Formats: sequence, structure tokens, C-alpha cells
Amino acid sequence: MSLLPDDFQPAARSELPSHFFTPEEIGRLHRADADPCTSLDDQTWQDLLLESCEDKLALGSSIFGRQMLHRRLRAGIGDAECASLGARLRGLLADPARLDALDTALRPLRYADTELAGLLFGGEPPQAPSWARLLWTLPVLLLGSLALLATQPLGWMATIAALVPLMALQISYHRRIELWTATLNSLNALLAGSHKLAEFGGPLLAPFVDARGQAARLHKRVGRSLLMRMIPGGEAYLNWFAAYNVRRYWKTMRAVYQARDFLRDACLRTAELEADVALARHLRGLDHWCWVERTPARTLELEGGVHPLMEGPTALSVALDGRGAFISGQNASGKSTFLRMVGLNLVVARAFGFCYAEGARLPAVPVRASMQNEDSLLGGESLYMSELRRARELLDASGAPPGVCLVDEVFRGTNHLESVSAAAAVLETLCDRDLVLVSSHNLVLARLLHGRLEPLRIDTSSGSPVLKPGVLRNPNGIALLATQGFGTQIEDRAAEVARWLSAHLVEPEQQEAPKALAPVT
Repeated sequence: MSLLPDDFQPAARSELPSHFFTPEEIGRLHRADADPCTSLDDQTWQDLLLESCEDKLALGSSIFGRQMLHRRLRAGIGDAECASLGARLRGLLADPARLDALDTALRPLRYADTELAGLLFGGEPPQAPSWARLLWTLPVLLLGSLALLATQPLGWMATIAALVPLMALQISYHRRIELWTATLNSLNALLAGSHKLAEFGGPLLAPFVDARGQAARLHKRVGRSLLMRMIPGGEAYLNWFAAYNVRRYWKTMRAVYQARDFLRDACLRTAELEADVALARHLRGLDHWCWVERTPARTLELEGGVHPLMEGPTALSVALDGRGAFISGQNASGKSTFLRMVGLNLVVARAFGFCYAEGARLPAVPVRASMQNEDSLLGGESLYMSELRRARELLDASGAPPGVCLVDEVFRGTNHLESVSAAAAVLETLCDRDLVLVSSHNLVLARLLHGRLEPLRIDTSSGSPVLKPGVLRNPNGIALLATQGFGTQIEDRAAEVARWLSAHLVEPEQQEAPKALAPVT
């Protein structure tokens, strides 16, 4: 017996559908039981470009698998679950034929065009109105009115009176029934996928075999009847003249909510399996990845780590134990990209147990980022106020539980003196609670935070970025003036002021301020 949705038979379509789902819809399964203390917040998700990473991981997956991948990325998984997932992925990678067969068996899930987490993990079901029990009387009254129409001069009035409530029902329930029909199609896609997976053997898929009978029975209760499928156009007449679709709406909704525990289990089982298949399929196409050994919160070792969203990325290595890192480097040297690479690998490792590196020992802790603070004209928030708000959020979340904090160009929205002062105070507190990696052009911060952050610099002198110990000695901000055609007068003057400022910070008492520029004639 086919359990595929009535209007989505594969034989009738050459390609699987590709439905669009909003980020809000994709995140509903995660939000059903999310722990805000350990889940990635929205800004971290955006700063680390995790939506693009999720798109890459979920390629070819239905909404079910995608929601599970999103849930794991946002919340991470525990040590025992990580070990179990690793064993499952190793098994799939070692048996390509089985991986491809499971991928094919999961195809019915792609016919789901609505997400179901809101329905299955949401609140209480809507209560049917008391008059719903009397809907069967409406077609009886209509038939009676037709008899009067044939025998009484004013019988047409009774027919109109019988048709009015039927028409009113169709108008008022049209949108609800349309949405519910899409939901039933998605439920049938889920049941079809569960039914198909029951054909596979092995302990991993035993729950699908056990649930096969219940899935078939539920499909019969919520699917279209055989009579309706056999009579072309018959259902439309029954809807308009017998309120068939309204009665079916309340009947199938009651059946779904009665079976919600079973459907929740089926949804989670199927989503987990599809997510596993998507991850194995993803790893099968990669050359640069490794399994991750989990470490304490303040230990981080990444050997040859790369950013998976970049074409031809340069591998960088970093090792931290106890102290965080102060990252310096010339403009466009890749400081922000390096922070994102570390953050994304930390998130993926916590979620799936692997990452994009030659070797890795990483903590499975929350990651918190502050990298893309901006002015908000509509929100009435300046850049500095945006940075302050985010810093307050990081401080409120830090240490509960301990995590890794990634900060790019802290407090660039105010003057240099106050920027350094505020940054030092905030970063000192963050470092006491979390492992902090910060990049900044304010090199004096490296000295102020030397006891808490290990100084590292990105050296591009060889043509490729290399992470080395120490603080940047040759910034290129002034040198870049020449590339934009500012002229030697401005370039020389900028260099003169820079030399004075650098010396002044070292020996302020002995430095005479540079003379003012002569007026241009």
C-alpha cells in the first residue's frame, strides 16, 4: 500500500520538489525545548554565517532533516549522544550502498511543503464548536428543501435558506482548510517516509518496523477516502452541498491530536535519520575534515583548520590552554575570517563531533560572538550603543555555562582613548569567565590584557596568512593611503603623526607634538 500523499505520487513528477522555508519555520523544532543558556543566540548565528553553513549541510534534505540539523547546531549534543552519532556516521560512511538506499527511502519526506514542529510540539488542540456535531443535518435540510421546491410554489425560499449556511461555511473555512490540507499532505509524507524506512533491517531502524502498522492505520484516518479519489470532481460537490470538507477538517484534526505522541516520535526518529544521512553525504564529499576529541572549556587545539564556506581556504593552526588570544594583523589580513573559522568549527564540533581541520581537540561549549555590530537608523541605535548592548549581553551570558567568546574590533564606535579603556575593562571580565579570542587594531590592548590573552598575529608577508606569536609591528593603514591616490603630502604627514603618537605612548614627557601643517597655497 502506498502511503505517499495523494497529490504527490513520484511517478507523476520527474524531479523532487524544492520547498522554501523561512528561518522562523526551520527553527521551530529547536525552540520547542531550547535552553537559552546553552543555545547559540541570534547574533552569534548571524556573525558566524551559520545559515549558509546550514544550507550546505542540509543540501537535499526535507524540512524534517533540516530542522534537526538546525537544532543540533543551535543547541549542541552531549558526550554520549556525540559518541552515538559518530558511530552511526562511521557506519554510513563505511557502507556507501546503504547510505544511498537510505537516501532514496527518505525521498517521500521532500514532498512535505509545511513544517510540523509547531503542530506536534505546540499547545493544546483547538476545540471544535458545538454545532460541528450537527453538520450532518445541513445536507438533509438541503434535500428536504429540494423536495419542497418541486411541490410548493415558495419552495425556493427553503432551498436558499438551506444553502446559505453551507455557503457561509465554505467562505469562513476556506483558508483554514487550505492550510490544514497542506499540513495533512506533510503528515502523509512523514508517514510515507516512516513506512518506507521500515523495509530496512538492522537495529537502527527497528523502531520504524514496530511503528509500521500504526503509521498505516493513521494514514487511512487522515487520507482521502477511496470513493473521493474515484469520483472526479465529486469532492467539490460534497464540499459545497454537504460541508464534507468542514466535517473532515474537524475529524482529521481530532485524529492527528489523538496520535500526537506517536507522530512526535515518528517526526524525531525520521528527522534524526535524515540528518545523519545528510551529514554522511556531506562528509563523503569532503577532503579536509576530522573527528574531534572533546576537551575542557579552556583548552582549544585546531590543527590546519579551514573555513568551509570559502573557496580554496588557507589552513591555520591555533592552540590555547587556559588563556585566550589577542589577534592582530594588517588590514585585510584575515583576522575576522580567522575568528569565524574558529567559531564555526567550534559550533560544528559541538553539534556533530567533526570539524573542518586536519586534527582538533575542542571544547563542547556555547559560542558567543560580537562581530557585526552596526548603526541602526530605523532602530535609533548608534554603532557605539549597538556595541555596548552586545557587550552587556556577552557579560550577562558569560560563565553560565563557560563558553568561547569571539570579539572582532571591540568598541570601534567611539574615540580611541575611551575605546581602549572600555574594551580593557569589559574584556578583563569576560576573560575571567570565558575563553576569549579578540581581534583589534588597538594594539595597546595586547599589553593591557597580556596576563589574560596570548598575543598572536596573522603574518601575510609570505603571501599566505600564517598565525605567529606576538603583536603586529608593521601596520599598513597609512601605507594603504598610497593605493588610493591620496598623494605624498597626506601620506608623509600621516606617517609623521603616527611616529609621534607611537613614541608619545612610550615616553610622553619627552615627545614634542608635531608642528601643524603649513596652509596650502
